[in-house]
Amino acid sequence: MDALINFTHKINDYNFPIVLFLFESMVFLGFVGAVVIFIYDRYIQRDNQLLINYPLIGRLRYIFYALRDPMRQYFGDEKFYDSFDKVKWVYNAAEGRSVYASFAPSQMPRHQKYRFKNANCVLNLDEVTRNFQVTFGTKERSHTTSSVIGRSAMSDGAISPEATRAFSKGAYLGHFPINTGEGGLTSNFLYTHQFQEQDRAYMDVKEGTLFAKGVYRIVKFLLNSAIAEKVYRDMVIRSAAADSYLFDKKSLVCFRINFDAPLEVFPKEVPDDIADIVFQMGSGLYGVRNNDGDFCPQRYQKTMRFCSMTEIKIAQGAKQTGGKLLASKVSESIAYFRGVKAHVDLISPNKFPYANTLEELFDFIATLKQLSNKPVGIKIVLSSKEAFLEYVQLIQKRIRNQEEGYPDFITIDGADGGSGAAPLDMMLRVGMDIEEALEIADTLLQEYGVREHVKIIASQKVLTPDDALVLFALGADFVAIARAFMLSAGCIRARECSGANGRSCPVGLATQNKKKRASFLVEQKARHIASYHAQLLYSMRELLAIMGVSKLQEIDKTYLTTH
Repeated sequence: MDALINFTHKINDYNFPIVLFLFESMVFLGFVGAVVIFIYDRYIQRDNQLLINYPLIGRLRYIFYALRDPMRQYFGDEKFYDSFDKVKWVYNAAEGRSVYASFAPSQMPRHQKYRFKNANCVLNLDEVTRNFQVTFGTKERSHTTSSVIGRSAMSDGAISPEATRAFSKGAYLGHFPINTGEGGLTSNFLYTHQFQEQDRAYMDVKEGTLFAKGVYRIVKFLLNSAIAEKVYRDMVIRSAAADSYLFDKKSLVCFRINFDAPLEVFPKEVPDDIADIVFQMGSGLYGVRNNDGDFCPQRYQKTMRFCSMTEIKIAQGAKQTGGKLLASKVSESIAYFRGVKAHVDLISPNKFPYANTLEELFDFIATLKQLSNKPVGIKIVLSSKEAFLEYVQLIQKRIRNQEEGYPDFITIDGADGGSGAAPLDMMLRVGMDIEEALEIADTLLQEYGVREHVKIIASQKVLTPDDALVLFALGADFVAIARAFMLSAGCIRARECSGANGRSCPVGLATQNKKKRASFLVEQKARHIASYHAQLLYSMRELLAIMGVSKLQEIDKTYLTTH
């Protein structure tokens, strides 16, 4: 202690001329800058009356406003979810940390309508099955998923190429389905695929010289594989759409799907080293359109050589309309896969082109089933019992007539469904909450005797296992999650997903900004994504155990109580 006191007494004797000079220079420059801004705000500019009255100080308002969303979760109460503890659960589950909490949540839930009934005689965890499979479609055209949880629709383009790769590998490691979003299938969804020589038939391949490969190995040895790959790409691919190519570390080739190759050279079966992919078709028909923007049957068939099911997007909870991708996100790579012009706002039509009537939509479903020989479903938002009844009655009619033109599954998106870019008024005022919508859908499908033919996928603001289990009890066969998977991939909820006003996602997750994307840790986030899914299923089994239920399929709304 005496030595510390002596040091503090002597510190004034030390002189740091360079540091002192830099400090004085910074103070001087700051003062000059402040004077210039003061004069400009008070006497020159006439665009902002606040700055005329409060020069300099008024600018703090914009600094705080810019920091409001990125810093909200650290200093403000949780406004969107029931509790920040639920958000923290996702982060902990993704990173492999303990998901146990102490005492009650720091913020009491406001909107939890349902609670679970615990059994008089509970089960041990090992008495609850680990089998969470679910089968979609008929015997002729069926697909069985390894999990009842999947990543909901996120387009490659709305999120970065690196993020799509991380989600694809996370889904492959975790054995759960991943939805392409209406941007369609891109090579990034095949991130886990190991390039084979026979792939050259349907792949566009770029391979470097021996010199380029030597440079790659040297840079990798001296620095790291990420920088080595970037150097190699720059040497090999002379294209603005370089991001559309994957890189195989074993063969040192860059490759992407060549949709101009003939259909017969595409794989007859989905490669077993890629994720379980659900192809979503939106109103823009991205990825399955011809040069005139119309549906291209052969392009669709090529796409489905890598996908297990098709989901036609009729509506989404957050926006109801087609997707909205600003020009800053429509890169050359995105334009290549979607068949559109680059660097132009991409606003999809409100209406799906083959859904002027439900009859027309169901006929188009039949066409897709015949072309793909795989299950086909639709994504909708319920607004009333009467509106959904029209779907159910037509499904019943088609099944009675032994016609295949009906959806094998219906994805129901709740009114609180999310989106990186959507009109605020639609987010707040359109659609029905998922709990009420599920009860209507499940009840009507049973009343009309078609429930066994149509699976229900539920989607809306699911974070933790209790969120998901409520939806299963209300009738869902499968739950699609978007927000929580985004959190598991590193999202800090800065709400800069759209790319508007020149701002972009700070973690490189939902942006096409190359500088921000360069820091995205694909392999690490893939493990986090898989870890979140695994913890979700494990904790669902824990809940089933205390409810005295050994199989997920056994629960229904009788296991819930309201308050």
